[in-house]
Amino acid sequence: MDMEGEEKNNPPPVPFTEGVKYAGSKLKLLPYILEFAGLNGCRSVFDGFSGSTRVSQAFAASGYSVTANDCAVYSKIFNTAYLLNTKPPSEYVSLIEYLNSIPPEEGWFTHHYGGDGGNISSFGYDGLKKPWQRKNTMKLDAVRREIDNLNLDEISRAVCLTSLMLALDKVDNTIGHFVSYLNKWSARSYDDLKLAVPSLRINRLKNTVLNEDIFSAAGNKSASAADIAYLDPPYGSNNEKMPPSRIRYRSYYHIWTTICLNDMPAVTGKAGRRVDAADRNSPSVFEDFRKTKGGGYVAAEALDSLIQKLENPFVLLSYGSSGRIDLSSLQEILSSNGRIIRAKKIDFKKNVMASMKSTNIWAKNPEEKNIEYLFLLGK
Repeated sequence: MDMEGEEKNNPPPVPFTEGVKYAGSKLKLLPYILEFAGLNGCRSVFDGFSGSTRVSQAFAASGYSVTANDCAVYSKIFNTAYLLNTKPPSEYVSLIEYLNSIPPEEGWFTHHYGGDGGNISSFGYDGLKKPWQRKNTMKLDAVRREIDNLNLDEISRAVCLTSLMLALDKVDNTIGHFVSYLNKWSARSYDDLKLAVPSLRINRLKNTVLNEDIFSAAGNKSASAADIAYLDPPYGSNNEKMPPSRIRYRSYYHIWTTICLNDMPAVTGKAGRRVDAADRNSPSVFEDFRKTKGGGYVAAEALDSLIQKLENPFVLLSYGSSGRIDLSSLQEILSSNGRIIRAKKIDFKKNVMASMKSTNIWAKNPEEKNIEYLFLLGK
């Protein structure tokens, strides 16, 4: 079917969402996602790759019952705070104020990720660039230790960790990921780390938070019972020169994983990545650029298998033009699994991270348009 163009001047309004800087964030796509999802009277949704959780937040705020899943632990923490909270935000004020009052201390995070703000460079004691100034990693060390010491229920703990990550995101020395850090301290990195109560809702509908592989989550009772499944799989790259071992999200956001787990893992490389986030560990099948013996792409066959597995009446898929699966292949996969009800393409500027030299070295054309495709499928 023909694809619609975007409506640039009057997009539908969307509820407020909150999150850290995130590659591939669907913040600008939210108006169209909500528009497509509402076409068939759907009131429950399975968000299979919830990532930064902005889409899950938007669905919940729009009156949907949400089942949100992602294999990343930080996504589970965000979803727990935003989707499972049933208290007024004011009830967390004293807890957050207490965490802000804790004296800073030098610990594991400062040793690995803190740099001296007194110098014009952003290097730490080991001569490597750092994502935060020492004054803020010392506050991180103290607050993170205290969160574990407090006898908190699951939701309150998630609210505290969400508050901590949001605060750290506001004082970082990065361009949005933790694989490379800026040579000179960013202006915001000089600000003091200060926690605030996240922008929480009082959730009155039943929401569910999963932390599973997508193929496992798709078979979950709550997920399969949803009216519609929203899929935003990781894209990998359509560039033949892109290393097949590059694991974008596990690698890009390794620090959020460590902050949530507080497991003080072995780290490697100039960025201090968790060893289990190194390039060759646990690759995502959806980011795999290789071809199968049958001549198709691994990523394309994985998407086809996932859509076949879903029991939901409708599937909403978003996918970028920079991904391994091209438009004709996407249409072929979807058409073989049902009827494409509606399709739209939205022209967005490339993510700011594309301007990073370390990220952009694999780009074929820095001026190439970044198209997002949105498909609504009836199974």
